[in-house]
Amino acid sequence: MTTLDWSQCPAVESIPGKVSGAWVFRDTRLPVATVIENLEDLRVEEVMEQFDVTREQVAAVLEFVAQSLMTPHAPSLVSELVDAHSL
Repeated sequence: MTTLDWSQCPAVESIPGKVSGAWVFRDTRLPVATVIENLEDLRVEEVMEQFDVTREQVAAVLEFVAQSLMTPHAPSLVSELVDAHSL
């Protein structure tokens, strides 16, 4: 399994003493893991409403994950993922 280097994602930050140093959306206390886990069961709009994040924040994190896991020749599917969950 690939380990993601979240320090390379501009949409998130980890500050010692803030949410125990968890990776959170920049300028928030919302852990990235919370949003990713909830995208399994909720549409993007529902996640946005429940956790007060923007579509751009969610898309930035999903794009980072997709880019980190891609092979050099695979196309980006993030916009399709976001759109699929928006239905």
